[in-house]
Parts: sequence; C-alpha cells; structure tokens
Amino acid sequence: MIEQRTKLIHAFGALADLGQEVANKNNFQETIRTSLHLISGSLAIMRGGVARYSRYGHELNMLAVRGLGDDFPLSLSLCLEDERQFLANGLNPIETEHAKVLPFFQVYDHSFESRRIELFVPLVIRDEIVGAVFLGEKATGEPYTSYEKEIICAMGRHIGVAISQRNLMAEIERHAEENRKLFDDLRTTYNDTVKAFAAAIDCKDKYTEGHSVRVGRYSEIIAAELDWSPDQIEGAATAGYLHDVGKLTVERKIINAPYRINAKESAELNKHPAVGFEILQPIHHPYTDVPLAAKYHHERLDGRGYPDGLYDREIPYIAKIVNLADSFDAMTTDRPYKARRPAGEVIEDLRRNAGKQFAPELVTAFLRGMLKELTGESKDKRFRRMLGREYMEAEGIVPTLRNTLNEMRPTTPLTYIASDQP
Repeated sequence: MIEQRTKLIHAFGALADLGQEVANKNNFQETIRTSLHLISGSLAIMRGGVARYSRYGHELNMLAVRGLGDDFPLSLSLCLEDERQFLANGLNPIETEHAKVLPFFQVYDHSFESRRIELFVPLVIRDEIVGAVFLGEKATGEPYTSYEKEIICAMGRHIGVAISQRNLMAEIERHAEENRKLFDDLRTTYNDTVKAFAAAIDCKDKYTEGHSVRVGRYSEIIAAELDWSPDQIEGAATAGYLHDVGKLTVERKIINAPYRINAKESAELNKHPAVGFEILQPIHHPYTDVPLAAKYHHERLDGRGYPDGLYDREIPYIAKIVNLADSFDAMTTDRPYKARRPAGEVIEDLRRNAGKQFAPELVTAFLRGMLKELTGESKDKRFRRMLGREYMEAEGIVPTLRNTLNEMRPTTPLTYIASDQP
C-alpha cells in the first residue's frame, strides 16, 4: 500500500511538472520530448512515442520517441474507421492487444508487437484528433493498473492541448502569411497604378517629362532624412508622384506652351491643385494625406501661395514636402523658356527661401541627403541618377552644401502627423 502511494505521489508530481512544462515552454519540440520523458519516468515505462495527427494526410507523424529504435515507422496512416473509433474512444488508453480488430493495429501489428507497445492513447481535444501516445511495457513487467491509465489519460490531455495550441498557432501564422502576401500584392498593384498615373501626367508635358517621378523620389528622400517609417516614406513618395494629377484636365497647349504663359492661361493652370484634390479624394488611399498634397503643394509658409493662401501651420506637412520637391525639380530642369539653374544657385535659393516658402527643417533634411551622397556617406546615387553626375559635380558644390547647412539654424525634424484637414 505504501509503495502504491509512493508511485501515485510520484505520478501526480510528474503530472504537475508536465502542466508546467506545457505552460512555460516556447520550444514545441522540446515540450513534447520532455513530456514523453516525464510520462515514461514517472511510471517506469520502457519505451514510447508521441505523434501528431495530420488531418490533411490522415496520418500520425512521430514527434518524439524513446526506445523504439530507428526502424519504427515515423509516419502511420489512418483510415476513416480508425479515426471514427479513436474519436469515440477519446483520451481513454487502448490496450493494443484488445484493439487488433481495427485496421490501424492490423497494418502496424509487427511494429507494435516487436516493440512491445502495450498502450495506445488517442489525443482527442474538443472532438478533434490531434495526435497519439504509444507506450511500451513497464520495467516491472506488470500490466497497467486502472489508476496508472487515469494518470496517463490526464498527462495525455496536457500533451494534446500543447499539440492543439501548436496547430492553432500554425493555422494563424498560415493565414497571416496569406494575408501578408495578399496585402503585398495589393500594395504592389497600388504602387504600379500610381506610377502609371505619374507617367500619364508627364506625357502631357513634353518639356518636363519625368517631373512627377522625380518629385516623388525627392519627396521620398526628404521623408527618409526625417527618419520617417518605411510606410510613411512610401506615402510621401506617392504624394509626390500624384501631386500634379489635376493637370490631366488642363489643355495641352497651355502645359506645352513654349513661352511664359499669360495671366489667363496661368489662372487656368492654377486650377489644377483643386482639381487634383477632387480626383484623388474619393479614392481610398493607404496614405490619407495624398489628396491634401495635390491640393496644397503650391502653398507657401508666408501665405503667398495658392489656391487658398494658407500660412505655415495651416498647410498640411506632406504638402510642404512636396512643395520643396516640386520647386527643386522646377529649378533643376530645363524649360522651353528658361534653362535649369546651376546647382550652387539652387542651393542658395533654397536657403534664402527657408522660412518663407519652405519649411527650414525640410530644406535642411533635403540638403543633408544631397551632401551624404556627394561625400560617399550614402551609397545611393539618387541625385546623380536624376540630375546627372556632371551637373551635381561640375561646381564642386560640397563646400556650398556644408556652408549652407552650417548657416541654417538647427531644427528638430517634425514627426509624421496625418492631417485631418478636409
């Protein structure tokens, strides 16, 4: 009686350990191996194994084995009758000698017999087969007692829960991966559509071909220098790509005029920000500020911009970025009525207008990005690709950039804040 009590205490101690193991272990395979050792050790069982059930392959795949030998099957197939009987049995241990009527035991009889597998425990959790436990003879050679089977059943439940949780996590991860791929596909499609729109916009103006793309990339550079997140940087680029979408409704003869347009033509052209907003606003954008960039990219900090004459804090931050990128491209691109300005002169213009037209911290960020490239701190060739190596290096503008940055009052870059302006 004392010996039986000792065994019982030992077994329940192992059960408690198993529960703790399942609760604390992050390594699934290690959890299963430890669980098998706890069962075997607590009841002095010579050999055994734990298998995980695959409902897709209708098979039990071994996760952990102890003393079964290298030639024991690592995968055991189940038929529908086997599955039906195991579900009906639940977690109750099955003595293999009494279960030979089932196809499963008939197919693998030799393997069970040669390894002296005496007990088989289906792991049924919430009316679903999740695995099985195979147990060989006890070291004493005695048959399993009823209380030992109860202990094994309780331990089996812990193992079954661990496998069930793992299956659930794997299913969640699979769905998450599918959703991620779907999102990536949608994102790629959106970005491709944006670039197609940018190309369509630029096709209307033979003199500024590539303008929208360059503005998008300059906006991206500025956002990156502000240490924005990848999504926010991508949003800034998108805003740059689409900032001139309203020009699609402007007459081609005005856009392509080989002269400085008159007041009437200018008034017509100046409608494009508001039109761009109307085009973009109904579209569900991943980046909510894109329509605002289209509407307000010609606003100035000093209130002298259009269409609404907004001042500084009234202007959406994304519009300030696109305004700088747009203005820089206008100054560094040949027009039919005006050649592009030298790089040093453009840098001076940006410095002079910081605080008037442009946000100073944005000018600083933009020039800092340019300096990083020219000094080799950044391996990207962004400016050289868009403006040409000769243009960027002809005047030796590195000293100019350094002097300009030193002269400008240091400012802390603003964090990204999505505007809620209409």
